[in-house]
Amino acid sequence: MSAPCTAGKPPLLLTLVHTSAALLAAASLVGTLGHGLEERGTALAFGVLVTVGELTRWTGAEGREAAPLGAAAALSYALLGEDGGHPTHHGVLQVGAVVLAASLLGSVPHLASGRPVLDHLARRVLTVGFAAVCFQPLYNQGTFQGWGPGYALLLLAILVLTALCDAVLAAALAHSRTRWPFGPLLRDELRATLGIGSAVCATGAVMALAVAVVGLWALPVFSLPLLLTQMSLRRYAAVRTTYRQTIASLARATEIAGYTPAGHARRVAALSREVGRDLGLSEAELTVLEYAALMHDIGQLSLVDPVPAGATAGLPVEEQRRIALLGGAVVRQTGVPAQVATVVERLADPCPEQPVAARIVRAVNAYEEKARDAGPGGPLKALEELRLATAGEYAPEVVGSLARVLARDCLTWPVAG
Repeated sequence: MSAPCTAGKPPLLLTLVHTSAALLAAASLVGTLGHGLEERGTALAFGVLVTVGELTRWTGAEGREAAPLGAAAALSYALLGEDGGHPTHHGVLQVGAVVLAASLLGSVPHLASGRPVLDHLARRVLTVGFAAVCFQPLYNQGTFQGWGPGYALLLLAILVLTALCDAVLAAALAHSRTRWPFGPLLRDELRATLGIGSAVCATGAVMALAVAVVGLWALPVFSLPLLLTQMSLRRYAAVRTTYRQTIASLARATEIAGYTPAGHARRVAALSREVGRDLGLSEAELTVLEYAALMHDIGQLSLVDPVPAGATAGLPVEEQRRIALLGGAVVRQTGVPAQVATVVERLADPCPEQPVAARIVRAVNAYEEKARDAGPGGPLKALEELRLATAGEYAPEVVGSLARVLARDCLTWPVAG
């Protein structure tokens, strides 16, 4: 995907988040250097754990950066009141400084490999700072003495609020960089928080409570389950990646056989996913949409005589429907979710009767076919033809979304030439 047209000037919200994180980080470093480091052993232990968590960070499902061990350790340090029965005296600024230094150290390999880390670091600094501000000043004033079981509930409540703040920040940053709708982005972030985010919150609270009783020996003990969970999630993500690659390989059968141009299915899938995001589809719906877009032409393998350039949009409706039904039958034999086959089968149905995914694939496929080999003005001409045909063939809301996606990316989506 090409860079957005507005890439020359960072969005205001993005600048605001990064500036806020930078100010908090600077204040934490200056304050800690000025007052000295309290409980150096404790700070070092938590710093090492955060660093290890950042070193093992990976790109999880749907491209999210995941560092659950680092997040749990950072939040646990922000909510730490005692160490082995002895009160601690580190405050908000020291929490920010230790977490920042450890996160930067753990991010060195990611920076060396060219992976972006700025948004991740900004979120980490702001969310940990929020948790520390909610807890440390009140704890140092003795507000929580004698709370009993209510103390553990307080830690969980602060962690839940912190997780919500992190979800809002993640959605806001993604919205600023991609211009995708904020609401669906926030919904997907909240759903992700219910998964590994719940484990992070629980581990952070348990680690803080355990260290308060038995000391720093609790850190490796309670880190191990989260580390094992992280390994399982990485394996699951690898399986999903392999599964998608298998579907993409199956979709290339029409290209290898000469029925469709090279890269056609990949381009339709990529652009369909962007349109789906613009329309607010969930991650699960986007996955079905992407798989259906990759395999939308597989029914052409049943044709004795290939359609010129694989352009099915210009065929009679009955022929389109026959190809769609044959394609759906093939898809059902591949083991992909049944929803994918349903979308493929209904690509030639009347527009009002189609599911949203089928409407998107149909419009994007027609756009790609019409824009292909049409010269510099091909994309604009193809989009105009789709707009004129929205009365019966293509859904107006899908064509409008397609126009927004193309305008956002300066009409530079690649088409076969």
